[in-house]
Amino acid sequence: MHNDERIERFYTSKAWRKCRITILANAGGLCQNCLKKGLVEPAVEVHHVKPLTPDNIDDPRITLDESNLIALCAACHDEMHRTKRWRCDALGHITL
Repeated sequence: MHNDERIERFYTSKAWRKCRITILANAGGLCQNCLKKGLVEPAVEVHHVKPLTPDNIDDPRITLDESNLIALCAACHDEMHRTKRWRCDALGHITL
């Protein structure tokens, strides 16, 4: 998943597990991106708005600060990490 061992260790830490539960609970268990669109989807991921890097992994203002975290459904989380420049719409048509 990640190329850095410290980042991998962070995601198994007690501090992250506790923070993750708090973020999901504060979001009511719902995807915050979907809610903005008027949709109701369960949140299953907690996403770092500013991505974790080897340079910031030891900074709790990045790793554990609620202002840098958002509860997302799997589809929105995948979209946040997508690097492709194209998408498929609901009918399967490719859009750029």
